[in-house]
Amino acid sequence: MRTALRNRNHRLLALAAAGLLALAPAAWAQDGSADAPPTPRMPDGTVDLGGDGVWGLPWIRNFADFKVDGGEVPFLPWTRAMHAYNASNNVAYDPEGFCLPPGGPRAFGTPYPAEIIQDEDRIIIIYEGGAHVWREIHMDGRAHPEGDALNPTYFGHSVGRWDGDTLVVDTVGFNEKTWLDFGGHMHTGMLRTVERITRPDRNTLRYETTIDDPGAYTEPWTIAWDIEWREGQELQEYICQENNKFLLDLRDDFGNPFFSSTPQAR
Repeated sequence: MRTALRNRNHRLLALAAAGLLALAPAAWAQDGSADAPPTPRMPDGTVDLGGDGVWGLPWIRNFADFKVDGGEVPFLPWTRAMHAYNASNNVAYDPEGFCLPPGGPRAFGTPYPAEIIQDEDRIIIIYEGGAHVWREIHMDGRAHPEGDALNPTYFGHSVGRWDGDTLVVDTVGFNEKTWLDFGGHMHTGMLRTVERITRPDRNTLRYETTIDDPGAYTEPWTIAWDIEWREGQELQEYICQENNKFLLDLRDDFGNPFFSSTPQAR
C-alpha cells in the first residue's frame, strides 16, 4: 500500500481499490494487550504518545462504518443528498484527490504514517501523507480565538488537556474545503471535534473523535478505531502534487474539463 501510494497519486489508487479494500471496526478492549510492552511514559509520568517510530494510520474510507453506537449517520437533508451524489460519481470531486490537505479528523484515517512529537506546552503531529502536513495542539491552557481572530484553516485551532491517561483535544475553526472522509461525508465551518487519544500499551493508539456540526448533522456522532505502532520506522517525504495526472483527466458532470488550461500569452 505504502509503495503504491508513493509511486502513483493517492486519488488514483483510491479509485482503483474502492471495491477491494474493506476495513472492519477494530475490536476495543478495556486494557492493552497482555502480550504488548507497557505504555511508555514521560519522566513526569505522563503518557508518551511518541517514541522511536511512527503510527501506521489505517485507511478509514467510510466514517459511518466506525460509529461507536453503530447507528446511522444523523444527516441533515442537504448532507444526505450530497453524500448520495458523491457516491454516485465515485467520489470524483474529493478535495484530497486534488492534493489538498485532508484536514481533521480525516488525517487520522489517511493511510500514511504519522509521528507525534510531545512537549509540555504543545503536541505536534506530522502526517507523511495528505500533502505532507502537520498540526499543532496547544497544551498551555489557552482558549480558542474568537471572532475574526479565529481564522478558518484545514486543521482548525486545537487545544488539549490530559484527563488521566487520555489526551482530550478540542478543535474549532475549520474551513469548508475538506470532506470528513473518503466516502463523501460533508461538513461546514460550524464543525467542532473532540478527540480522545489513549495509548493502552506501547503498540496501540486508540483514537476516538466526536463530530459536532449543527450545520451538517442533527446531533453529534462519535467514531473510533485503533492504530498500530511501527517501532524504528521513520517518516519519508511524500509530495502528492508530483505526477497527479488525475487532475488533467477529470471532467465535470457535463463532460467538460474540470480544470481549464491557462491560455498562453501572445
